[in-house]
Amino acid sequence: MNANIMEQAEIAYSGAMKILVIEDDREAAEYLEKALAEAGHTAHVAGDGETGFALADSGDYDAMIVDRMLPRRDGLSVIAGLRSRGNTTPVLILSALGEVDDRVTGLRAGGDDYLTKPYAFSELLARIEVLNRRAASREAETVYRTGDLELDRLSHTVRRASQDITLQPREFRLLEYLMRHAGQVVTRTMLLENVWDYHFDPQTNVIDVHVSRLRGKIEKGFDSPILHTVRGAGYMLKAG
Repeated sequence: MNANIMEQAEIAYSGAMKILVIEDDREAAEYLEKALAEAGHTAHVAGDGETGFALADSGDYDAMIVDRMLPRRDGLSVIAGLRSRGNTTPVLILSALGEVDDRVTGLRAGGDDYLTKPYAFSELLARIEVLNRRAASREAETVYRTGDLELDRLSHTVRRASQDITLQPREFRLLEYLMRHAGQVVTRTMLLENVWDYHFDPQTNVIDVHVSRLRGKIEKGFDSPILHTVRGAGYMLKAG
């Protein structure tokens, strides 16, 4: 990382971001802090996993850059812990571990992107900006509709055929995830990782129970089924 920072930072960006860098290598952290500042962003640096988790949990960041191998608490544990608390800030994982299994593990832990060291700053910056734009786009979408079923994320309401449906928090989260992937097969593993934040199958029927309850609430008294079981694969929310 001895290339001229200003030359690497000459790339268009969509707006100033507040970025948390969790990196225990002081030289690498200082480099990122300076380069991001010169690219128009604000960077806060944490030198270990526990400090980084505390800052991320209490701060309002547009994106996070997290080293995988950290003292006190490893990067994947930091990310998984934040996701379990409902923190959806986009995360770019940095790591010297670049095998396919390493990348898959990082993404399944809750990372949004994975970049292997050594890296070019211009690529890192581009990836962070893409993650930020995607997050902004997702946040802008506040109402999901599938057939006559409607979910409003802001008012936290669900209606079908103009009738209000009352859901428990977990049921709402489950339905939101299914509606975000309407027309697609959603596996039990996907639900465990994204609705329950488990990254393994705990051999429990928790998903079956919640899907059954949700199905009863969004289908009972209505003309047609909308939440379908795909045998041997998972579930699909689909009208008609």
